Amino acid sequence: MVKTLARSIREYKKTAILTPILVIVEVVLECIIPFIIANLVNQMQAGCGMDVIVRYGIELVILAVLSLVFGVAAGNTCATASTGFARNLRKDMFYRIQDYSFENIDKFSVSSLVTRMTTDVVNVQMSFMMIIRVAIRGPLMLIFSFIMGFAMGGRLAMIFLVTIPLLSIGLVLVIRAAMPIFRRVFRKYDALNDSVQENVQAMRVVKSYVREDYEKKKFAAAAEDVCKDFTRAERIMALNNPMMQFCVYAGMAFVLSFGSYVVITSQGAEIAVGQMSAILTYSFQILMSLMMLSMVFVMITMSMESAERIVEVLTEKSDLTSPENARTEVKDGSIDFENVSFKYSKKAERMALADVDLHIRSGELIGILGGTGSSKSTLVQLIPRLYDVTEGSVKVGGIDVREYDLEVLRNNVAVVLQKNVLFSGTIKDNLRWGNPNATDEEMLEACKLAQADEFIQQFPDKYDTWIEQGGSNVSGGQKQRLCIARALLKKPKVLILDDSTSAVDTRTDALIRQGFREFIPETTKIIIAQRVASVQDADRIIVMDGGRISAIGNHDELMKTSEIYREVYTSQTKAGDQDGKE
Repeated sequence: MVKTLARSIREYKKTAILTPILVIVEVVLECIIPFIIANLVNQMQAGCGMDVIVRYGIELVILAVLSLVFGVAAGNTCATASTGFARNLRKDMFYRIQDYSFENIDKFSVSSLVTRMTTDVVNVQMSFMMIIRVAIRGPLMLIFSFIMGFAMGGRLAMIFLVTIPLLSIGLVLVIRAAMPIFRRVFRKYDALNDSVQENVQAMRVVKSYVREDYEKKKFAAAAEDVCKDFTRAERIMALNNPMMQFCVYAGMAFVLSFGSYVVITSQGAEIAVGQMSAILTYSFQILMSLMMLSMVFVMITMSMESAERIVEVLTEKSDLTSPENARTEVKDGSIDFENVSFKYSKKAERMALADVDLHIRSGELIGILGGTGSSKSTLVQLIPRLYDVTEGSVKVGGIDVREYDLEVLRNNVAVVLQKNVLFSGTIKDNLRWGNPNATDEEMLEACKLAQADEFIQQFPDKYDTWIEQGGSNVSGGQKQRLCIARALLKKPKVLILDDSTSAVDTRTDALIRQGFREFIPETTKIIIAQRVASVQDADRIIVMDGGRISAIGNHDELMKTSEIYREVYTSQTKAGDQDGKE
């Protein structure tokens, strides 16, 4: 885990190493100061002159200034290293997520990935900051103060040998009790974020069903659950400070009382007043060191679970990778499914697709029809290798899709998914997702083909119109047409529309299909639809049922041979007739 996280330090390695060095110098200087003060007190007690006092005073000022300079420098380098580490960590996680397959995304869930890149990274950043500064300063201050305390006080410092082990045992017990709670609470954080995300995305549904109060109660219950666990963990961790302060202040009280007794009875022969003051200072430094260590242990305890969750993301490997010596050219848009079976998870008992044999010629217009859950979308997602087949093979251009470079394959197989989205930016920005180098003329041509140019021209800013996140300021039909235009800009050999014209009227739908036939005849076009009218004029129509191909043929053939197709056509035609009469 540490090795995996350490890879994200990279260019901040120098500042991460420099910070402990600066801290060491700072600690040494701070530990020398009480020693010099003790000598000054002893000199004053012996009746020294002002020249001695001034000399000691100058030494103390120089040491204090140097300690301050090194402390400030350590703070700056620590801040640079920790924030840089967090930036690299988020970057590495985001880059890794970009390589994930749909299966990897499904494993973690979107809300969990967001929590890992925000809350978890902040926790790990804080721990890293403490490790390179406070975790170095604390033990060094403890060791140096301990040594100097023995050097100055001898047997009087033996009290520290009793208090430190007791505190260490108490700290270990506290951490063991708190760790399982922190592990549980971060999982609940994921659930809480999932609830927020779901509610915000479905806000229109929530308001239309007047379920705001229900959602508020659900969120409040989840937040209260997280609060209770965090409170329980924090109560346990809070035992550190009183336990530590009791032990150390008890030690200081012993030093003060017993030390005063020794000073008075021995008249300074065994322990002088200066030594006594130095021991008290070192006792206070030991207290501060233990408090620092306590803070470090608390933060590390909290961040251990966060670190493990981050490492899970960084070490997760996508099942879909480009092979060595991958093919970098797709010959044509022909598609072959050969004895294909597929299931989404290895643990799944049932195949989502079973025994699929299908051969599509390059340039064909193929329609796919079927009921909900018939695996229409699953079938086409295997073509650009969004998932890998469980059995059999899928070929594009006569080559198994697993032999292609993924980028090359997906640039030649454009998919307008059922839930495609637009991103915040102008219409041009969104269109250039299909081709970053697309000219204005190419964008205009693609939008005309997708029947999008007409409504774009009605906007005051036309192609420079700003699109809000998710395309919330355009209608469903407009969003679909922009997504189709974006896919067309890729100039793909295979174009897949996964129910991507469901929100447009039948006339616009027909114009889009007509444009496909006239302007991209060599591109293989696959249209998944719920409406028979959207696929009626296709070269061939595939009827799906229960993850299998039930029938293949054109409209006339299927009307004779496929009961499923005939029932769908009849029901939709009757519905259309009734709407017309009304």
